[in-house]
Amino acid sequence: MAPPHRTPPWGIPVREPTSPGPARRTLLAGAAALGALGAAGCSRVASASNVEGGDLLGRLRAQGVARLGIAGEIPFGYIDRNGELTGEAPKLAEVVFKRLGVDRVQPVPTEFGSLIPGLASQQFDVVAAGMYINPDRCAQVIFSDPDYQMLDSFIVRKGNPLGLHDYRDVVEKKARFATGTGYAEIAYAVEAGYEEDDILIVPDQVAGLNAVEAGRVDVFAGTALTTREVVRKSRKAEATEAFKPLVDGEPHVDGGGFAFRPTETNLRDAFNGELRKLKRSGELLRILRPFGFTEDEMTDLTAKELCGG
Repeated sequence: MAPPHRTPPWGIPVREPTSPGPARRTLLAGAAALGALGAAGCSRVASASNVEGGDLLGRLRAQGVARLGIAGEIPFGYIDRNGELTGEAPKLAEVVFKRLGVDRVQPVPTEFGSLIPGLASQQFDVVAAGMYINPDRCAQVIFSDPDYQMLDSFIVRKGNPLGLHDYRDVVEKKARFATGTGYAEIAYAVEAGYEEDDILIVPDQVAGLNAVEAGRVDVFAGTALTTREVVRKSRKAEATEAFKPLVDGEPHVDGGGFAFRPTETNLRDAFNGELRKLKRSGELLRILRPFGFTEDEMTDLTAKELCGG
C-alpha cells in the first residue's frame, strides 16, 4: 500500500501508508522520470473496442507489453533505488501476464489519486498499486479478486503501557492519537468516537514511529504490514497485534487488487483465473513474501464481497 490509496466503504478517500525508504516525493520524482522514458519508447496506447467483454488481452499479447499504473508506494508498487520496477502488485502482474501470454510489463507512474482517471483515459492498461477494493471504486472500475487482505495495528511504546488494542481503547483511555495523511485509519478512529480535530496527522508511518518514540503521541495507527515492518529496529516502540476495525459497527477487513476498465471483463476474468491458480498452489505467498506479506495477509475474499454485491 496504498493510496488517497484506500477509500473506506463510507467514501472518505485515503492512502495506504508507505514503508521505510526514500521519501514518497523522491520515489515519485524518480518514477515519473522513468515513466516518461517508457512513454517515449511506447507512445501508442490501446484503444477501446466493440468486442463484448473487450479485446484488450488479445492486443496486449500482440504488442507484448502491459502498461501498469503505479503510484510509487512501498511495498505495493514502486521504482527501487536501482531504477527497477518492483512491489507486490507489479511482481504479481509480471507473473500473471506472462502466463497470459504477455511477455513483459511497463510502469506508468502517477499520483495515486490519478490512477482511476488515468485508467479511464487509457494512459495504462491496469492499475497495479495494491488498491483497496470498496463500493465507491467499484462504481468506477472492475477489480480482480484481492491478492491480499489487510488488518490494522498500532505503534505504541514498548510494553504498550496504556493497553491500546483497538480504536475503542484509544477513545476510552483518551490516548493521544496519530495516523498518516489520508489514511483509512482516520475514519476508523472517528467511527469509534475520536474527535477528528484531535488527531495528529503525520506524513507516513516513519513519522508516526518518530512521534511515538519522542512521546508526542501515545499511539500511531496504520496497516498491520507497515507497522510491524517499521518497528523492527526500534528500541522504544512495538507494534500491537493486528485487529479488525469497525465499519458501521461491524468488524471490517480490507483487501487490495488490480483495477481494469469496466469494458474489459475478458481480461479481468483471465487475470482472476491465473490468480486463483497461484493461490491454490501457494505461489502467491512466495511472490508477496519478500514485500513483508505473510500467511495472515492471504485471503479468499472476492471482489464481489468487497464491492458490497
